Amino acid sequence: MIAFVQASSARKWLSAASTLACAIACVSAAQAQNAQAQSVQGDATVAPDQGQAGAAAQESDIIVTGFRQSLGAAINLKRQSVSSVDAIVAEDIAKFPDQNLAESLQRIPGISIQRDGGEGRAITVRGLGAQFTRVRVNGLETVATSTDGASSNRDRSFDFNVFASELFSSLVVHKTAEASLDEGSLGAVVDLNTGNPLGGKEGLTLVGSATASYNDLAKNWGPRLAGIASWKSADGRFGVALSAAYSTLDTKELGNNSVRWAQARFDNVDGTACFTQPNSGGSYIPSAACNDAALSFHPRIPRYGEVRHDRERLGLTGSVQFAPTDATKISIDGLYSRFKETREEKWGEVLLRSNERSINVVNPVYDDNGNMISATLNDAWVRTEHYLRKSSTEFYQVGGTWDQDVTDKFRFTLLGGLSKSNADIPVETTVVFDDRDAQGYSYDYSDMKHPKLTFGTSVTDPANFQLAEIRDRPSNTTNRFKTAQLRTEWDAAEGLTVKVGSMWRRFDFKTVGYQRDTAVCGNGGKDLVLGTITCSPTSLFGPSAVYGFQATPELSELFTLGKAGQPSGTTTQWLIPNLDAATAYTKLYDRALALDVGNNRSVREEVTGGYFQFDAKGDLFGLEYALNAGMRYAKTDQRSTGLNGGIPVTIKRSYEDWLPAANLALFPTDKLVIRAAVADVMTRPTLGSLTPGGSADGFQYRVSYGNPYLNPYRATAYDLAVEWYYAPQSLFSVALFKKDVQSFPVAATISNATFAETGLPASVLVSSSPAALNPALQAEPIWTIATTVNGTGASLKGAEIALQLPFTFLPGIFKHFGILANATFIDSNATYNVSGPAVVPGGGLVNVARENTLFGVSKRAYNGTLYYDDNRFSARVSASYRGPYSDQNSGTGNVFEGYNSTVNVDASVRYKATDWLEFTLDGINLTDEYRGRYTDLDANRNYEYNHFGRTFQFGARVKM
Repeated sequence: MIAFVQASSARKWLSAASTLACAIACVSAAQAQNAQAQSVQGDATVAPDQGQAGAAAQESDIIVTGFRQSLGAAINLKRQSVSSVDAIVAEDIAKFPDQNLAESLQRIPGISIQRDGGEGRAITVRGLGAQFTRVRVNGLETVATSTDGASSNRDRSFDFNVFASELFSSLVVHKTAEASLDEGSLGAVVDLNTGNPLGGKEGLTLVGSATASYNDLAKNWGPRLAGIASWKSADGRFGVALSAAYSTLDTKELGNNSVRWAQARFDNVDGTACFTQPNSGGSYIPSAACNDAALSFHPRIPRYGEVRHDRERLGLTGSVQFAPTDATKISIDGLYSRFKETREEKWGEVLLRSNERSINVVNPVYDDNGNMISATLNDAWVRTEHYLRKSSTEFYQVGGTWDQDVTDKFRFTLLGGLSKSNADIPVETTVVFDDRDAQGYSYDYSDMKHPKLTFGTSVTDPANFQLAEIRDRPSNTTNRFKTAQLRTEWDAAEGLTVKVGSMWRRFDFKTVGYQRDTAVCGNGGKDLVLGTITCSPTSLFGPSAVYGFQATPELSELFTLGKAGQPSGTTTQWLIPNLDAATAYTKLYDRALALDVGNNRSVREEVTGGYFQFDAKGDLFGLEYALNAGMRYAKTDQRSTGLNGGIPVTIKRSYEDWLPAANLALFPTDKLVIRAAVADVMTRPTLGSLTPGGSADGFQYRVSYGNPYLNPYRATAYDLAVEWYYAPQSLFSVALFKKDVQSFPVAATISNATFAETGLPASVLVSSSPAALNPALQAEPIWTIATTVNGTGASLKGAEIALQLPFTFLPGIFKHFGILANATFIDSNATYNVSGPAVVPGGGLVNVARENTLFGVSKRAYNGTLYYDDNRFSARVSASYRGPYSDQNSGTGNVFEGYNSTVNVDASVRYKATDWLEFTLDGINLTDEYRGRYTDLDANRNYEYNHFGRTFQFGARVKM
């Protein structure tokens, strides 16, 4: 199986592994401390109890508590599993080791996270993004959809920022498939487990914590409160647990954004006219100056700004467990979470996008990547905008489990429940001020991350601006899950268990979007908002042009940019609309709502099936082993609905999957485990791609159609791992993995055509888009017609190296230290259809096939934690590196886009003053890392570059 790793890369990985293994061997003999075992909730199959009795018999002069205790419990779970499993375990009841679930998961080898607004939001497992990971809460698959970030999550990915981490006792990550494990994952199945009252102590347990959070960029404090009450009867037959968590925190992100780069023909370049008629109309005049400018890439909307995130979380859990006999246990679990956010953005920008035809370029400078890296612009379209979105996500889940031992050899589990995630955006408002003939604007992207953007005319004087556009785009996304499962186990013989199960699951997804957008003026005539002013035709330029309501001090407010990484000379103050005054003046919220065609769709998937699996353990020629092998069957009945030209269209289809899986664990010694696995796996297509409808983007001149006949992502996965438990609480492991993806939906460009040739009505265009306001833009053959098709597949292979090393072999205080470290190396290849740059001025984009990694794959990722933990005091500092990655096809001639590398550093300190009182201090993003997004893989053009500040949390925890 090692053949699937490239030879050169394998030599590097295995050389590093062998060097580290030698170092560990030198110290492992000196270690004789024992790890305290702790049971955790999960679905891992238990292997032979190698080494446990011997470890338990060792003497210990260290009391294992806190963070080190949680590491030992996680290792215990991993060691006893037949399949590849990793876990994060709560240090104590209501005491998860991190403030964010995603940020905890990134400590696991092979897992990287995607942050948004300074918080971990989604995970990538072994290079496969969030849509390839299935998440279960208390054994029930679900989707938690939040409205955090730049847009709502309208796909299968799970947003971990919805939940407060205090609500959970463990996270268990299944990296390899089993027949008895829910299907739908190419990456992993993640189990989030809440309380287990019968697993606690008898009587009443009360835990409470209070924390104050401070962000140094927002300069704002927020509370974080959590509490749990758990009670277990004296006979151990009945238990109940209730928990609650509440927090608020305001943060900011400051930085710059180009909104991609594009090619376009300008009106004039260094005094050379590029058209026979200035500003609009006429025909293009080819010349060296005009052609160079037209074929180069320039920033579409260069800007600096501020984004404010005000977040509020409320979480509640409840669990009731009843065990009337030793053979029967009934559990009922409930979880409720509410996540609210107010997102406010303030930008000062120049709108080159679609307005290049009227702009005169002076002193352009070009770099080797085909960019107009700097220039001065006259007749520039200066814009300032003020954006506000209010959103709320409510999640609830109710589930029940009946565990029954029918005989001493046969048992079953009946599991059922439902969940709902409702992401609502009642307000998503933008108001803009324009100055469409500004002179002397200059930009300089010589330093791509820190561009110098300077306005040549006053941007603080209301007399220079007109209120030109208003938008509001309310929406709702709702996910529902209903699940019923029956799992049976029969101990057929010594060391052989037969598992048979059946399942039914129904998933409903629906998203509804509306818009009440409009530009104040169309092409002349009365304004489209109040009908009180006479607008100029779009061909009129200059100070006499009327394209909106005159800005006034009453409609305005002054914005001052903070520390956004801007160089000296950048304009840092500008006027923006006052949202309350501007929306009241324009009566925005009284306007009728129109359907946002592309965001009105639904999918229902009903899955039925079952599995059989054989679990065996024993020894073969003196070698102990454990294995599971079986087959899973799933039939998917799918119904997709979307709008095509405003008309609802529904498509039904069904498909079946037979998914064999096998896991083998060998135990050559009581400290060594060798694992191997092979399985067929699948992930259902992304929800947005399944719509039978189409949508039109009048800003990027692109029409996209869905494809409800897409096949699932299907792959064969191979895994091989060696784990060395060289001392208590210690682990060194190397894992190799490969996924051959046979079916991989990819975007495809059908053609370049006029908008009229698509057959779509103009009503599908956002009314404020350039194409809706200027019908001439609908007639030019520059529109890209795209859809999603079944691709030719892809490959992914890689290695994980992990080390868990407590320094118990050292003398004195040093024995309380330890390190956690892991590294992931991935090689991936997929072929995508992309639209590359135009090769003639004003020409269409060129369609080409291009190889790249799978989206979301970072070739390198590293995580490290140095910790100290004794009876009273514990501290740790963690660093996480994620390499650059592409996450999607780009637009406007850029080939792919994604994120550059990041390093995040966090720290935590705990002091246990008494047996019942503990003080805490946490620091998150201590280096104030900037997040850089790029467009175009080769040129690495700046898309955005911003930072979120450091967050500090001070608190106390009480347990009785």
